[in-house]
Amino acid sequence: MSAPTAAPSDTERRIRVWLLLWGGLLGLSVLKFGNPVVLDRQIPAPGSWSDAMSDPWPVRWAWWLLLPLVLPAIPWMIREGRTQFRHLNRWLWVPAVLWFGWQVLSMAQTVDRPLSALAITQFAGVLVAYGTGLTLITNRQRLSWAMAAVVAAFCLCLMRSVNQRLEFPQMRAALLEGERTDWTNFPPATVLDLERQQFIISTNGVRRANPLILVKLERERVYGTLVYPNALASVVLLLLPLSWTLVSDLTRSARPVTRWAALGLVSGLGVVALVWSGSKSGWLIALLLLGALGWRQPLPRRLRTGALALLAIAGILAFAIRFRGYFAAGATSVGARMDYWSAAWKTTLAEPILGTGPGTFQRPYARLKSPDSEMARLAHNDYLEQFSDSGIPGGVLYGIWVGGWMLLVGRRCWASNDPLVVSAFLGTAAWFAQGVSEFGLYVPALAWTAFTLAGATAGITALQTIPSAIPPRSGPHASATRKP
Repeated sequence: MSAPTAAPSDTERRIRVWLLLWGGLLGLSVLKFGNPVVLDRQIPAPGSWSDAMSDPWPVRWAWWLLLPLVLPAIPWMIREGRTQFRHLNRWLWVPAVLWFGWQVLSMAQTVDRPLSALAITQFAGVLVAYGTGLTLITNRQRLSWAMAAVVAAFCLCLMRSVNQRLEFPQMRAALLEGERTDWTNFPPATVLDLERQQFIISTNGVRRANPLILVKLERERVYGTLVYPNALASVVLLLLPLSWTLVSDLTRSARPVTRWAALGLVSGLGVVALVWSGSKSGWLIALLLLGALGWRQPLPRRLRTGALALLAIAGILAFAIRFRGYFAAGATSVGARMDYWSAAWKTTLAEPILGTGPGTFQRPYARLKSPDSEMARLAHNDYLEQFSDSGIPGGVLYGIWVGGWMLLVGRRCWASNDPLVVSAFLGTAAWFAQGVSEFGLYVPALAWTAFTLAGATAGITALQTIPSAIPPRSGPHASATRKP
């Protein structure tokens, strides 16, 4: 019979409650702060309770919610951080601090101070999220408390994406009919709301359905509560493994039918959201994620190899069929990204020390872009944008931080027997991988959640190296039941 678990201390209970609130902020971010900070000026404040429930919120509001939440937790972070940092590899936190400091230096000579102020605020939130994970989320119980509200918000985001798939054809038909009838089929208040959301635009005094919106609705690529479809794919890669594991833990004592129904619902929503997002990089990274999970299964090596080979073949064939129209049209988004990346590289060479300022990629791109390319506000590559915005030192420091986390934490997580820690690492690693073609670092919903998990996995695995934190062996299977 196992020994009874000691009741948590008063301080531990307070930290768990605070982590529940922190998770609530991250969950709210998934639902309301899914836009990049550089678009903050274009996000109007909700005009009513109905708008507040259905529309995204200005990103700057996230910081005003974060500040009063974090300030009371600073004494806990300092006290627990003293122990944690003695056992934490310096490569996991020194580059992060130096990177943020370099962003501040870069801002001193930015080409657009308001944009850089927004980016610096976002990066400060990233550092706070990472520090929270490192210092306060040091075991799986705390991780579960911190992620409970996040998983709930993630499920709401997935359900919203399913609704969008059903709504988009009807919405497109209604807009076309409204344009044909001069919008007499809509109440005046609805027309004004559609204008506010730019579903309707005025050209020479004539109201028309926004052609860009019509194209998006025709493609039927869902985005849930995030800024656009690829961001939805990012949050699925980040949170689906962790959500599956948490739901599995919560339903372990339930009836088998209930348990597998819950797991099937989470898995099904995540898979259809990823597929309907139309994200090419998300699809390929998901295949790698499944391969990593499959390789950890306790099966004979030959059987694992054969199963993963079949998975790779099936996944690539499905990818080719699913996106055959995209490649037949010339893979336009790949060409657009090449233009973004070329401009970012040219900017780096022109401003190699401090760049043009955090979050300012759009300023040099407006000058360097190809004449036939659409305007972009971000480089669609978090790593390359660091070089463009803050110079070679800023890009190198960010790369060392992420690379050090992948290597040091990944090695420990891969050897871990805790599915929650492994799933948190794999989801975060998948999110970092998608950063090669996306801008999740500038979206609070994605970056704050990802860096909380990055810090948590680093903090939990750091404690595994402390002898006093590891219970003595009591039998031949003790190592299999060891908990971080």
